[in-house]
Amino acid sequence: MFSSPLVVQIPPSMQMIDEQFFDFCQINRELRIERNQFGEISIMPPTGSETGNRNFSIAGQLYVWAEKDGTGVCFDSSTGFKLSTGADRSPDVFWIKLEWWNALSLEQQQRFAPICPDFVVELRSPSDNLQPLKEKMEEYMRESGVQLGLLIDCKHRRVYIYRPGVPKECLENRATVSGESVLPGFVLNMSKVW
Repeated sequence: MFSSPLVVQIPPSMQMIDEQFFDFCQINRELRIERNQFGEISIMPPTGSETGNRNFSIAGQLYVWAEKDGTGVCFDSSTGFKLSTGADRSPDVFWIKLEWWNALSLEQQQRFAPICPDFVVELRSPSDNLQPLKEKMEEYMRESGVQLGLLIDCKHRRVYIYRPGVPKECLENRATVSGESVLPGFVLNMSKVW
């Protein structure tokens, strides 16, 4: 198992167009594949069982809230979307306002939607290096649309909170984390994640 994604650099003359990249991801479903704005492809193996369980807890808590709230839709780590920079990303958990989601065509919804999530979560696996995850969170914050991001580091029991235009905040060993005004009433129970 490697501690950071395998990065494959593709010569400019061989870059995949969006449809080809989507098809490439579909035939390699057992891997988590992302592409940065420069066309570099990152390939990540499936997570370990512990991380998968933690991720499922986060997604489950968000799903229960989203079903009651009704103002948006949530997605898990098997879902990709396209940033305005051209990067294709697949955060561990994310949520999009229903009005933005419904503005997409059916074809856009069925592929890597060209949309920026309002809320995004990245969960650090024991094998992940922290710095690339922080860089990914910064990339999300540069997008117009992301209002709140959480980077959860279970190893050190820290939650880094990202908001547009302000420095990140680090919470240590918290029992809960609020969805703030982006997800009114959502509270992530960290005892299910730690």
